[in-house]
Amino acid sequence: AKMQGFIVFDDYGHRYSEFNKAMMAWLSEGKIKYKEHRVDGLENSVSSFIGLLEGKNFGKLVVRVGPDDLT
Repeated sequence: AKMQGFIVFDDYGHRYSEFNKAMMAWLSEGKIKYKEHRVDGLENSVSSFIGLLEGKNFGKLVVRVGPDDLT
């Protein structure tokens, strides 16, 4: 197994707003696709975390604990 990574903000933190603007445009245009494994309710967070460790999730694991629209 190999794990590799880097810390972006150390070298490119000053370009975050530029990146965020471009990424939001790419997402809305469908140029970037992502997978999200969404679980509803804090009561499901423990079993979701265990599933994450066991590789049962797909994409980014998100536990939703409130409504999507906070406005």
